[in-house]
Amino acid sequence: MSNEIKDQIMQQQVEEVQEQPAADVQQEVDQAQLDPGITVKTGDIVEGKVVKIEDTQVFVDIGYKYDGIIPIRELSALHIDNAADAVELEQTVQVKVISINDDKEQMILSKRAVDSERAWEDLQAKFDSQEIFEVTVADVVKGGLVVDLGVRAFVPASMVERHYVEDFSDYKGKTLRVRIKEFDREAGKVILSQRDVLEEEYEQHKKQVLASLKEGEIIEGTVQRLTNFGAFVDVGGIDGLVHISEMDHKHVEHPSEVVSEGDQVKVKVLKVDPETQKISLSIKATKPGPWELAGEQFKIGDIVTGTVRRLVSFGAFVEVAPAVEGLVHISQIAHRHIGTPHEVLEEGQEVKVKILDMNIAEKRISLSIKETEEAPASAKQDRGSRYAKELNNEHVSLNNQGLTLTLGERFGDQLKKLK
Repeated sequence: MSNEIKDQIMQQQVEEVQEQPAADVQQEVDQAQLDPGITVKTGDIVEGKVVKIEDTQVFVDIGYKYDGIIPIRELSALHIDNAADAVELEQTVQVKVISINDDKEQMILSKRAVDSERAWEDLQAKFDSQEIFEVTVADVVKGGLVVDLGVRAFVPASMVERHYVEDFSDYKGKTLRVRIKEFDREAGKVILSQRDVLEEEYEQHKKQVLASLKEGEIIEGTVQRLTNFGAFVDVGGIDGLVHISEMDHKHVEHPSEVVSEGDQVKVKVLKVDPETQKISLSIKATKPGPWELAGEQFKIGDIVTGTVRRLVSFGAFVEVAPAVEGLVHISQIAHRHIGTPHEVLEEGQEVKVKILDMNIAEKRISLSIKETEEAPASAKQDRGSRYAKELNNEHVSLNNQGLTLTLGERFGDQLKKLK
């Protein structure tokens, strides 16, 4: 055969290959990969399909003359009790060839090695960029949560939430949004934190809420927790403090006397400090004041029961309603003359008082104890002597009805003796 003829035949074969459909070419490649004659060596990373799952191992067809085996310890970076927890039948997996023994037709593969290698590279990038990403809790252990990222990662208990969590038993399978806190590939250490993410988002939200709050406005909130000095109330996702002095108009020993955790309450914004990011709130400012209620409850001339709260040189302060005190002037304590209120009264004593005058705007009430009691005989005699002197006063009119009645009352017994 001449060289010219040979060249024509060769050219025709090349054209036939070039004209062959891509699908046919791919099929030939696939067939070549499945050819029992293909070779693999230790360290190769190959792709295969799960063809059988046993409790402690998985069989994978990688196109070699016999199937490879993935022992359960090589399936995952985490401890698993059953191989079926890591893979499914017909699942495509990438594995690393650990060892080959053709004489025994035994090939050991590792899925964990491939996952780990890729995971470290991915985690390094996430750590460098401080990316926030989602993970699923694989297990709950003492001290925190375990996550499978191709490598074992750990979320310490203190890094899970912003608040203290006592029991993590329901966190298995839960999705967390985390950032890598610590990363050490050589030591195989990956520490994750959800708390950092939540804190950062909380601070951003807090600034927005602080900017929106106006001093003096009344809003609704939820009581989050109680302390000896007050209650923290959630107002739009951030906490404000209701100091114990702002719980109620009456004296409060502990916030639990007024509210409980979880209560929905109305609060008035007293102060917003963007620099310290503190919010001062008041519950009592949303309620009618005791003096407002007193103005509706009492009227001049009423006789009510009160408690002596304080004794001073010029009189006694008597509480007639919670946080409402009125003054009984010393001249209104007893019919007889007294030098000091202590002669008649004691702090804590219950007394009946008559309301002589009220000024709700100025928070003042004038009271009298003696106006609720009948004057004793000695006091009547003293009054009679006083009025007798007034009779001799030319400026006093005998037509004064009050005086006439008083004289008749005071000297009635003596007039009877003269008859």
